[in-house]
Amino acid sequence: MQANQAHIAPFHLAIPVDDLAKARAFYGDLLGCEQGRSDSQWIDWNFFGHQLVTHVAPERILPPARNAVDGHAVPVPHFGVVLDMPTWQALADTLKAAGIDFVIEPHIRFAGKPGEQATMFFYDPAGNALEFKAFADIGNLFAV
Repeated sequence: MQANQAHIAPFHLAIPVDDLAKARAFYGDLLGCEQGRSDSQWIDWNFFGHQLVTHVAPERILPPARNAVDGHAVPVPHFGVVLDMPTWQALADTLKAAGIDFVIEPHIRFAGKPGEQATMFFYDPAGNALEFKAFADIGNLFAV
């Protein structure tokens, strides 16, 4: 089943964390995600229009593997969102100013090819890998 391009349904993703205070500082304060419902063991976040839930489950936190993509060692698994280019650049600037230790620095991947995109990778405090990307032409999101 393919998503309707005019309306993309929000996804729901639950991830393990080891410290809700650190998750709150990272997702709420740094990334600017609005906090939703919460309890002593989890927090719902409005993650750029999607529902992300951070659950305390330190035993589920594993180091990611790596996969070669365009000359970089990309952490797998990872998650994130596709932003418009100005929002992506503003986030990259915010993260740089905050001193985030990037796994892969903000850059343009596949330059001059179908699927050219701005991308960056970094970890949250629990070690979950995130990728944020943007396309000058969103029509190239699935270009081959």
